[in-house]
Amino acid sequence: MQIGPYRIGVPLVLAPMAGITDAPFRAICEEQGAGLTVSEMISADTSLYASDKTRSRLVRQNVGERPHSVQIVGSEPAQIAQAAQLNVQAGAQIIDINMGCPAKKVCRKAAGSALLSDEPLVEAILRAAVAAVDVPVTLKIRTGPDRQNRNGVRVAKIAEDAGIAALTVHGRTRADRFTGEAEYDTIAAIVDAVSIPVIANGDIRSAADAVRVRDYTGAAAVMIGRAAQGNPWIFREAAAALQGLALPAPPDAGEIHRTLVRHLEGLYALHGQYRGVRIARKHIAWYCRERSGVAAFRNEINKIDSIEGQLARIDHFFSATECRAPCPPDTRENAA
Repeated sequence: MQIGPYRIGVPLVLAPMAGITDAPFRAICEEQGAGLTVSEMISADTSLYASDKTRSRLVRQNVGERPHSVQIVGSEPAQIAQAAQLNVQAGAQIIDINMGCPAKKVCRKAAGSALLSDEPLVEAILRAAVAAVDVPVTLKIRTGPDRQNRNGVRVAKIAEDAGIAALTVHGRTRADRFTGEAEYDTIAAIVDAVSIPVIANGDIRSAADAVRVRDYTGAAAVMIGRAAQGNPWIFREAAAALQGLALPAPPDAGEIHRTLVRHLEGLYALHGQYRGVRIARKHIAWYCRERSGVAAFRNEINKIDSIEGQLARIDHFFSATECRAPCPPDTRENAA
């Protein structure tokens, strides 16, 4: 897949997820096979950029062959253009515009997927962003405002005409939020309607799903979101499957333990002890969700406020007899 000057060698993208896909997690997913990762969404309101929360979202973990993609959310063309410029100055090599988030706090500001109801504003935003920077601008959308108004094909054509370099489509409408099942017919229709690369997203929970969705839609790549939480190995599995290769062995307890600890050390370094320990709790639960005794372990972890205490309890958990066996391949592959 080609995005501007960047060749994405592996057609797998880690979805931007607020509070989850920070720099440490993106780096691990890239190491496991993600061809491209996208930052957590950043507000187009640049007055917020001095906050610790926003600054942490601007951090890039690895400087390597993969381009650094930063997602911006907002509803004012001039504001988005300015935010794009500032992020490029800070090192962004791809700017991604969010028109796919269904969260109420985002849509209340007429941003995210709420923009799909206003096609002229969509065009104005995209043209302003493309004109403001000399790096590729990409776009993420849903299939439309609701099931009776799936305007994804029209929005995709607007995006292509505005100079958007690649388009990600989540196979649900704004009204669907995350309920029901993703549909891929609209994504396939968008692939047929435009010549820019289209990335298919929604309900890709396993390597088999990645192959099925790619083949059904004809998309240039697939994007994986929630299924990567606590399971970055889904990328190495999906990369093998997309090439027609045998799936690699699932991670054993030792690999899960080592990866989790490295992930947590990255969180502590990025966020500091207070925020890092608290952000770590959900990741610990995800990495360990298939292990024996995880419910009691999770309750204990959620009461620990120090880095040392958190790491010591994790080491003890993984050294226990019930945690020495590897996770069953079918269980991890189908994790949500």
